[in-house]
Amino acid sequence: MPAPTIKERTPIKDLTRVFHYTDTMTRKPTRDNDPYEYMAGFGNRFQSEVIPGTLPAGQNNPQEPRFGLYTEGITSSAFTAPRHANFSTYMYRVRPAAAHSGYKSDVKHKSHLENCFLSLNPKVATLAGQAEWAPFSLPKEDEKIDFVDGLHTLGGSGDPNLREGIALYVFMINADMAHRAYCNTDGDFLIVAQLGILDIQTEMGMLFLQPGEICVIPRGIRFAVRLGPGHHVARGYITEVWGSRWELPDLGPLGGHGLANPRDFLHPVAHIDENLHEDWEIINKINGQYNGIKQDHSPFDLVAWHGNVVPYKYDLTKFASQNATSIDHTDPSVNCVLTAASRDPMTPLADFVWFGPRWDVASNTFRLPYFHRNSATEFLACLYGSGLGRSNEFLPGGGSVDVSHTPHGIFSEDCVREMRNQVNEPRKILENQMTVMIESSRSFLFTEYARGGCGTFKNQGTDSRVWDALPDKFSTYPNMKEILRQVKADKETQRQRLETYYDDGRLAEMVRGQQGQ
Repeated sequence: MPAPTIKERTPIKDLTRVFHYTDTMTRKPTRDNDPYEYMAGFGNRFQSEVIPGTLPAGQNNPQEPRFGLYTEGITSSAFTAPRHANFSTYMYRVRPAAAHSGYKSDVKHKSHLENCFLSLNPKVATLAGQAEWAPFSLPKEDEKIDFVDGLHTLGGSGDPNLREGIALYVFMINADMAHRAYCNTDGDFLIVAQLGILDIQTEMGMLFLQPGEICVIPRGIRFAVRLGPGHHVARGYITEVWGSRWELPDLGPLGGHGLANPRDFLHPVAHIDENLHEDWEIINKINGQYNGIKQDHSPFDLVAWHGNVVPYKYDLTKFASQNATSIDHTDPSVNCVLTAASRDPMTPLADFVWFGPRWDVASNTFRLPYFHRNSATEFLACLYGSGLGRSNEFLPGGGSVDVSHTPHGIFSEDCVREMRNQVNEPRKILENQMTVMIESSRSFLFTEYARGGCGTFKNQGTDSRVWDALPDKFSTYPNMKEILRQVKADKETQRQRLETYYDDGRLAEMVRGQQGQ
């Protein structure tokens, strides 16, 4: 008998075509074109320095930091928060952030920002049911739009002033932030790259963000968004949480490993601008409004830092998916990458969920998602590939939403085949694509921009004609009327029999009748 053929793997360098990051057969924790260094881990306290020996030993605030630097601290929790929930970072910088010429509220911008998602705000409204957006329009070539101008709010719930809630954004840019930085003092930004590469500079260092990757910028950290080499336009999504922070979900019965593993989260190393003495503008988002700061020095002047209020990024192609291996369709929570807690310990404020390539092996089961009415609001966005949308208009760069308890599901020719398929063979699904979902326990209100101003909105996004292919097969089942009549007669007989036990006279008569037989 001839020996079986040994199949060899070949590296796949296109990350939109891999089944998993390991298909690249690289030994690096980053993609080949990522130029930066990182520190790995999640929830750690990190430290980094441009010049070795800059960080003070054994203390945080020396009388005179080395090289004439200034000590500056930043916190994102109460001073007295328990140790596991206490977040702070010490920075050693050329000049403190307090050295500026004051705040100005008359910042001109082209963004559509809204952060008050309370019912009394006439600028936001409910979307009853399903809605869909075709790909959000990219900036015109004759108009330069950077991150400050290209950020637009779609919807949310709550209010940052109450430290309670969530907001969802899209951004479309074609220009770098030139000598200006962004600072969100309201909440943590979770940024998803969909089109183009983002070269993000933060106070703690550099992040290179590509389609299929995400990053989190903690509240209060300054950053600048620029286009990566060779890229002239970029688009993506942002989820902001107020009064909460993004965490890894508990694994429960999975044990110590799976889903998004802590070692795959990457944090920047210290980086300092070469030209420190230049005019800069800091754009602060405060309670959903822009305020500006002018200063004569770069905000990216940290020579060293240590702490756990630090930006980080994650490559979604590294997600270690779990799924059903015997029967039934697993709930989407099994694909949770990050979660943000709410005041209710049983219900998260938001889950960030991944839908990418994986094996489907369930037996004797309708493997596709069943029709459902979830309590959560679900926003879906396709990053690349065909996606998981409900219509042909669901393309990369767009989105769809199903608000709380909206009946929804997927119907296609695949559904028909799945119901009739008698062979349960293992198969790969969702290849060459990636879709993400924000799932929130909140009922969202949507902005004027989302409800029409963006120009790509389609209310009740599903073409209702698709449901014409879902006939009432129950009513046409052979002899169904006779079956129902028989069921009704049986129930009546059973009811009369049970009634006998509640009437002593009838019960005695029944017993005497049985004894006389």
